[in-house]
Amino acid sequence: MAKGTVPVQKNEMYEVTFEDLTHDGAGVAKINGYPIFVPGALPGEKGTVKVIKINKGYAFGRLMELEVESEFRVEPDCPIYHKCGGCQLQHMSYEGQLLAKKKQVEGVLSRIGKLDNVMVHNVLGMAEPWRYRNKAQVPVGEREGGLVAGFYQQRSHDIIDMDKCLIQEQLNDEIVQAVKGIFEKYGVRAYNEERHTGTLRHIMARYGQVTEEAMIVLVTKEEKLPNKSQMIQEIVDISPKIKSVVQNINAKRTNVILGDKTKVLYGEEYIHDYIGDIKFAISAKSFYQVNPKQTKVLYDKTLEFASLNGSETVIDAYCGIGTISLFLAQRAKHVYGVEIVPEAISDAKRNARLNGIENVEFAVGEAEKVIPWWYAQGIHADVLVVDPPRKGCDETLLDTIIKMKPKKVVYVSCNPATLARDLRVLEDGGFKTIEVQPVDMFPHTTHCEAVAKLVLQ
Repeated sequence: MAKGTVPVQKNEMYEVTFEDLTHDGAGVAKINGYPIFVPGALPGEKGTVKVIKINKGYAFGRLMELEVESEFRVEPDCPIYHKCGGCQLQHMSYEGQLLAKKKQVEGVLSRIGKLDNVMVHNVLGMAEPWRYRNKAQVPVGEREGGLVAGFYQQRSHDIIDMDKCLIQEQLNDEIVQAVKGIFEKYGVRAYNEERHTGTLRHIMARYGQVTEEAMIVLVTKEEKLPNKSQMIQEIVDISPKIKSVVQNINAKRTNVILGDKTKVLYGEEYIHDYIGDIKFAISAKSFYQVNPKQTKVLYDKTLEFASLNGSETVIDAYCGIGTISLFLAQRAKHVYGVEIVPEAISDAKRNARLNGIENVEFAVGEAEKVIPWWYAQGIHADVLVVDPPRKGCDETLLDTIIKMKPKKVVYVSCNPATLARDLRVLEDGGFKTIEVQPVDMFPHTTHCEAVAKLVLQ
């Protein structure tokens, strides 16, 4: 093949063998080294694909026929799986998903991080990988004169009306459907994002899996709600587990779900839940892990990698509402947490008080600015924990870690690719990556979390 030429043509059929998955779950086949991405295909399968779009470096195809199926191929349990964009891997057995996620982590560590000799453990999965999400935030629309509520169709803003989501807490499903029915009964119109008209934008349901407390958040375009008192009473009557009904007002033309103003219509501003022994207050806007069971697995592994004996000073970068910080504080001498979102730090301080934990200190700001300032003030971490967003750690923060020289770094990651990139920087700065433990926080999706343990050389 001449350099720069593409070995396939649009609308043509090709016999291919799939060898990998993309980060969004499409099968990867190659023709003369040229990759074709095909949704619904699995590694090890052979079949016929039709090329539907060509780019310079890759093409997209449609699976037309399978000649050899993967041993991990299964029939999806969800009736709207092929329309909904929420899950990507329900056509793959859970055993196959865990193996694929381990391969994904190993692949990026080798390709991006040039870390071929690091121990990657088997992925820690769930015994029951269904009904694990404790928060539903569902857009509302109108069709044929009635309200519809469900997730968006893949790559669109068309709402798929649904009765249930198999990865969602069952009570949240029931709440969303009941609230939709109540608003429809009282003639409340759904928000139309094109015309910026209507009232009800989203229904959010949050659930404490340990406490069994539920919160409903009604996201509306304006504050005024017709027949408010009757509707709220009917909403409260859905389940005795409902402890809070909150209205969030979002009057902006935006895809952002929540607006700035929130008011309590029934009960308290917070519900509560536990991860391990730590109690958390959860408001409408609180960031709280959507899979607390696996979060406990993730944090236990973080604690194991930190191997604290009670004498250490620990810094928790990107601390959020203090979830990891409070776990660490149970074993450390003192923990410093930093987070850029002021509301999250307010929640972190509240959660520390809620649990009577006093050896922890939280600061608002960018980790890449606050931690160097702490370092200049003489605060030196024995162990530094980072749990950054998907984009990974800021370069300035990585430079500070290298200068600070903590004995251990524990890197909690929601994006294996940026984890691999940042591990390479830390390795070049004098640290050694000892092991990486992937954790499956989101079964039936392509997402995989991982914890890496590094020690100073």
